[in-house]
Amino acid sequence: MRERPVAHLAEDGRVHRLEEHLCGTADFAAAFAGEFGCAGWGRLAGIWHDLGKYSHEFQRYILDDGLRTDHSSAGALYAVQRLGKLGRVIAYLVAGHHAGLLDWADNTGSNLERRLTSTDLLDRVVLSEIPPNLLEQQIPAERPKPPATDLTASLWLRMLFSCLVDGDFLDTEAFFNPAPAGQRSSFPAIEELLPLFDAYMAGKQATACDTPVNRLRTEILRQSVGKAFHSPGFFSLTVPTGGGKTLSSMAFALNHARAHGKRRIIYVIPYTSIIEQTADQFRQVFGDSVVEHHSNVARQDSDEEGQRLRLASENWDAPVIVTTSVQFFESLFASRTSRCRKLHNIVNSVVILDEAQLLPPDFLNPILEALKELQKNYGTTVVICTATQPALGPHQSASFDFKGIPEITEIMDDPAKLHVKLKRTRIHKLRDLAPVSWDELAEELERQDSALCIVNRRDDARTLWEKMTKGTIHLSALMCGAHRAQKITEIKTRLSGKEPTRVISTQLVEAGVDVDFPIVYRAAAGLDSIAQAAGRCNREGLLEWGDVFVFTPPSKIPAGHLRQAAGIGMRLLAGSESDPLSMERFEAFFKEFYWMRGDRLDRENIIGLLRNDSELRFSFRTAARKFQLIDESAQAPVIVQFENDELLSLLERQGPERWLLRKLQRSVVNLPRYLHNRLLAEGAIRERYPGIFVQAHGALYHPDLGFCPDKSIVYEPDELMY
Repeated sequence: MRERPVAHLAEDGRVHRLEEHLCGTADFAAAFAGEFGCAGWGRLAGIWHDLGKYSHEFQRYILDDGLRTDHSSAGALYAVQRLGKLGRVIAYLVAGHHAGLLDWADNTGSNLERRLTSTDLLDRVVLSEIPPNLLEQQIPAERPKPPATDLTASLWLRMLFSCLVDGDFLDTEAFFNPAPAGQRSSFPAIEELLPLFDAYMAGKQATACDTPVNRLRTEILRQSVGKAFHSPGFFSLTVPTGGGKTLSSMAFALNHARAHGKRRIIYVIPYTSIIEQTADQFRQVFGDSVVEHHSNVARQDSDEEGQRLRLASENWDAPVIVTTSVQFFESLFASRTSRCRKLHNIVNSVVILDEAQLLPPDFLNPILEALKELQKNYGTTVVICTATQPALGPHQSASFDFKGIPEITEIMDDPAKLHVKLKRTRIHKLRDLAPVSWDELAEELERQDSALCIVNRRDDARTLWEKMTKGTIHLSALMCGAHRAQKITEIKTRLSGKEPTRVISTQLVEAGVDVDFPIVYRAAAGLDSIAQAAGRCNREGLLEWGDVFVFTPPSKIPAGHLRQAAGIGMRLLAGSESDPLSMERFEAFFKEFYWMRGDRLDRENIIGLLRNDSELRFSFRTAARKFQLIDESAQAPVIVQFENDELLSLLERQGPERWLLRKLQRSVVNLPRYLHNRLLAEGAIRERYPGIFVQAHGALYHPDLGFCPDKSIVYEPDELMY
């Protein structure tokens, strides 16, 4: 072996020495793990994570282009040899730091138990040539977290794993790309954002009309700030749609962060298709301190993946993160390094769950266990935002027992009274909920000067839009985020100018989009979605009443939770002559949708796979495979051509730098996988880098409809949500 073994070799001949890399990774991992009192474990994982690179085989591979060799098992084997059963903690982290966390045992043979029997992988390492200060490590003084929930031990391991892989990424990046590495500390501290927010809100309130709705919004904001000084824990913000919930929740979070030393704010939104509006609103306040992160332009981890692509993964290092429920919760149960890398940055943060009633019932129990663990052991304050509480608090009766989250502090003094004060719409059952054809619905809409119609599927939006007169605006997720933002601005301008404005949209308009129509039509849906639609009607309370018409469309409602929710909602609506959106109605809705499901609230037995175990036998990879809020295999992203020629040119010249991929997220459309594959085979889209697909022909993007390769394409219902 050469005198000074190598960890990485740059194309220009620069050498990253192995000992330097181990110590650098250890410093990062120790600092990250120190945020939850486990710096020693982070440091030890960093020191031992690449011991396998001290083998002759690996040095030949990296210096002489030899055969690829396993370098992640040796450190795992050494940890168990040195520390006994507690060494399994380090073994999980080290063995998975490239390919992801492993199961302890499974039927494939690719598991940690089997890896730890392959002692020949440690025998290849010449221990006598490793500096003694690296090998002679002791068990860290910090003890594993005491059990607080069923997921205490497994989430602790996953948090340590996050510290290791992010430290590994950052130290490697500092070698390959020192310039971006030096820019990581350029974000302002969280307390520096509060004056920006206060100034923004002062300006907003100074120009707002003195209306009953705006006076209520001011009171909601005041109460949110006042409750921010309460002790960290779980909070709920129950505010009817249109009450300024987004900005009030941010006011709470900023003041709470300053009062209790929280490091960042993570704003979690149900759908990718509506994330841009909220992120844009926060950027108006905080500028580039906001990172918008979701599954678009995401890539799978692989040892074969190029180093620059791996370094482009997101680690949530900004003070304000806007992300999706899918990204947030799947990361909490992930095994892949790119998904887990960010987790340590959730520690000591404020997490805002917007529209929390939309959490998927099939995974509700493991989600709530993870949230309780974050709050109890990692200093995280959780804010549950919804117009339709109660949803997540404990509920018990003779027929059901929903444990939920106990001890939730409500931010509003009197949510029921607030609901009555903010009631601005009447709900009507169009044709007594008998099915309505698209032609009949188009005629109905044409009779209105201004109206919004919300449907459940993207092809429904296109079909109805094509039956409308010229000038009708179309909104769906077949339009990229930048395009949708442009159209939403046009809608707001036309409405403020009192121009006739007709809009056909999927449900992406139902959250984070502050539009105000006198009349709204909503296709059959759950009561929560109907409440969201009502929030786009008479939003400012300038009319005595706004009118919301619920109708039964000629198409099928997408299968899954949307269809279940719609069935319950329509049944409750059909039997109601009083206020269908009262808090009592929502209690009946959630009783059926959540609370009475029993064991089905953990359909895949995620808690069983990750439950506390004294022998540290966890099924990380199996749990990650089963915990999927959406079927990732059914959709694939493509970067479209929409007013982004300069960014696309930079992608061609510079490759997928992390900052560039952040900007290009606004240009992404997700397509059904079969369509994506067909267009790729035809050359209509091309894979510019592994997992990064770019539109190849300008004609594919329509100025009104968005990505539109073939208007005759027929989609499956479950591929057309949002």
